[in-house]
Amino acid sequence: MIRIGHGYDVHRLVLNRELWLGGVRVPFERGLLGHSDADVLLHAICDAILGAIGAGDIGRHFPDSDPALKGIDSRKLLRQTIALAAKTGYNIGNIDATIVAQRPKLAPYIAIMIKTIAADCNCLTEQVNVKATTTEELGFAGRGEGIAAHAVVLMQQTV
Repeated sequence: MIRIGHGYDVHRLVLNRELWLGGVRVPFERGLLGHSDADVLLHAICDAILGAIGAGDIGRHFPDSDPALKGIDSRKLLRQTIALAAKTGYNIGNIDATIVAQRPKLAPYIAIMIKTIAADCNCLTEQVNVKATTTEELGFAGRGEGIAAHAVVLMQQTV
């Protein structure tokens, strides 16, 4: 059996924060505001996995009201999400994700994001695709106010 899930996340860009995307620190003058490290890409992937296995969303499992999660590395959230999926009998078939950001240019970081995500998801790099796009200066992403990410996952039932 296979199941598909979709995830979406967005965070505001602010000063005095590091920018983390796909588990990778990206040099930039601003970072994403959030209770955790605000890695929108990993959050979207977590939501997609949780959706595929019928387990709600990231806020249900990792609420921003939990002080223990303050500043947490989103890679830990992804690994916990993968562990939950495994307990329900599912693993990654493939991940396809898109980061929506006007700046910074993300092409130099995509390959390491893919390696990082694959390692945390216990899958091959060939099962992970990450791409980045701009909005041609339209909307909040185009104005540089925030960054968004979409993710679609195919989860396969383990035997």
